[in-house]
Amino acid sequence: MTNRDFQPTPILRAAVPPVLARGCVVTVVSGPDEGKRFVIDDVVTQRVLLGQSPVCGVCLTDRAVSRRHAALEADSVGVRLVDLESSNGTFVNDLRVYDVSLRGGERVRVGGSVLRVDIDPSTHVLEASEQSRFHHVVGGSPEMRRLYPMLAQLAASDVPVLIEGETGTGKEVVAESLHDAGPRRDGPFVVFDCTTVSPTLLEAELFGHERGAFTGAVASRRGLFEEAHGGTLLIDEIGDLDISLQAKLLRAIERMEVKRVGGNKWTRVDVRIIAATRRDLDREVQARRFRDDLFYRLAVARVELPPLRRRHGDVALLARTFWAALGGDPAKLSPDVIQRFVEYSWPGNVRELHNAVARQLALGDAADREPLATRTTAPEGADFIDGLVSSGKPLPAARQEVVAELERRYLSRMLDLHGGHVGRAAEACGIGRRYFQKIRAKR
Repeated sequence: MTNRDFQPTPILRAAVPPVLARGCVVTVVSGPDEGKRFVIDDVVTQRVLLGQSPVCGVCLTDRAVSRRHAALEADSVGVRLVDLESSNGTFVNDLRVYDVSLRGGERVRVGGSVLRVDIDPSTHVLEASEQSRFHHVVGGSPEMRRLYPMLAQLAASDVPVLIEGETGTGKEVVAESLHDAGPRRDGPFVVFDCTTVSPTLLEAELFGHERGAFTGAVASRRGLFEEAHGGTLLIDEIGDLDISLQAKLLRAIERMEVKRVGGNKWTRVDVRIIAATRRDLDREVQARRFRDDLFYRLAVARVELPPLRRRHGDVALLARTFWAALGGDPAKLSPDVIQRFVEYSWPGNVRELHNAVARQLALGDAADREPLATRTTAPEGADFIDGLVSSGKPLPAARQEVVAELERRYLSRMLDLHGGHVGRAAEACGIGRRYFQKIRAKR
């Protein structure tokens, strides 16, 4: 089932409460930016980044500060300060912190700078949509409704957009909604997933190839840029794109012309570029795994999708929407099932919820006997092992691949279960944070 198969659900208007926001002021007390003040109107429905990157709401020039050093979010008592695995750490009143609640007036040290965070105790109403959906995107929570006015503006424009978020948060659905709500709606919407194509074939997939350009190229073929002419090209999981191809992609985006592999003719294209990633591209740039010039070209506008666990009230709405879209009788989706869905943390986000609803519809009461955490991920192990056995590789090499795949999946699962927090994930794995990061870097 594609996103286009989903039928619209009724729009919520008067029943949707206003979005209230709490602000804060960050003042640089000492350091290269001494005297600067950053007035933040809203830390309730969005995360405000602090670091060197130009995309940060609190942007510092201190070279000892990481590109994405920390984040400010709202919590029940004030403002939550979260260290984003910074190189030099985050300190509050000289105590190193990873995740802490600020009441206001604390001194925060990052790199060689000291900041004071003052919290506005009052709240104010933010601009937010009264609707519970934006085209294919469904969600009535304040976290989602706050995004809809921005999505409407981006849909009407032609600028590149970078969509960020955890696996399963609906990045492709947002990209398709931007396409369908914009002036290119009658053109093609083409998706290229960087994780599904061999690195040796990536260039031919994107730009096309001429006959005989390489072994197996028995005929000329248009690339995805040409396929998307007049429409939108979504480059999914762009953080996984091989760095050797990033310069060619940058040139294609800047000049809007491509040359097929094995050819010598440049072809003009008219394509809107949307990119999506589960990775922290600021960190990838800092680690020199992603080109900074390509990053800035893609991130003209950025949309950060919240994980489902932060979308208050959306689980029930999404469950009912998926149930109806899959042909279920609304009367047979019991309050007990909805409550069980609401109480679960959904590390796999909206995709995991969709799978759980589909399973509930197919199995009924039998689905209730199995815990949610064990039922939503399709078994991949058998296919991987069978493929490795049939590959004929020597046993030591095959064993090494099995261990690597086990580590990759295990670490990914632990990160999902612990909201991306490396320290907690490492503790749950029973290994040290440094060793966790070392394994993660190898993957």
